[in-house]
Amino acid sequence: MVSAVFHSPIATADDGTAIKTEATSADLTGAKAPKSAQTSVLAPAAAPGFDWSGLMLKVLPPCFGLALLIGIWAMVSIGTASSIPSPLETWKQAVVIFSDPFYSKGPNDQGVGWNILYSLQRVALGFGLAAVVGIPVGFLIGRFEFLSRMFNPLISLLRPVSPLAWLPIGLLVFKGANPAAIWTIFICSIWPMIINTAVGVQRVPQDYMNVARVLNLSEWKIVTKILFPSVLPYMLTGVRLAVGTAWLVIVAAEMLTGGVGIGFWVWDEWNNLNVKNIIIAIFVIGIVGLLLEFALIKLATAFTFEEVKS
Repeated sequence: MVSAVFHSPIATADDGTAIKTEATSADLTGAKAPKSAQTSVLAPAAAPGFDWSGLMLKVLPPCFGLALLIGIWAMVSIGTASSIPSPLETWKQAVVIFSDPFYSKGPNDQGVGWNILYSLQRVALGFGLAAVVGIPVGFLIGRFEFLSRMFNPLISLLRPVSPLAWLPIGLLVFKGANPAAIWTIFICSIWPMIINTAVGVQRVPQDYMNVARVLNLSEWKIVTKILFPSVLPYMLTGVRLAVGTAWLVIVAAEMLTGGVGIGFWVWDEWNNLNVKNIIIAIFVIGIVGLLLEFALIKLATAFTFEEVKS
């Protein structure tokens, strides 16, 4: 038997094309063996392009909504013979105001920046006190049925009361406008925290509590190891609702109590018949409230709980 084997030269290519190796063999009859399988090294897949359609879906709808608001605003301004300032006039006034937002020319004449900071300070104090009191009370009400039956009628009675109805009580007790405003924020912020925290405790799976009894865990470990991780999504929901309510209430409370604050600034501009500044204050109040909500959402999503992220 005579056989011959011929090896073809190895071809290399710079562009990453296939590298082929062929071998042929012949037997006595002259028949050729089939070609060997070809192996190839493929070039890496190209990176996907930028998702322009997704970007458009995120950007265009808000832009259309803002354009609709400005269009309606402009038509209202024309229809009221400029009693309501136009968007352009308001924008020019806003540039003037925010060019020096922290000026101070006396207790009743301060920039919008100082008014915002004073309002946020009152909100922080009232909201913080409500969190310190409301969250532990919510844990106790949700944990013990006796306390739940005891406080449910009181919460159902007091929660629907308008926050501003508590303002005269604060003025009577604290003898001052600033502590009365903080008291009003406290009393309106505490209910969402109590209710949401209590509901979260009551919805903890009973299997968790049964395991705690079997392991003979102390009440402190039950709260810190079982209840707190499970209740955290409900608690953060209560916090978000409470801070939104607090920011709404402080504006109305400052209108009535006076002093320095974004609510008092709105009322003072109304007394001066400066409608441009009132419209600017409306946007400022909305933007600050939006930033507070966004900050709390980021705080919630910092945790790994899916209930919070959704």
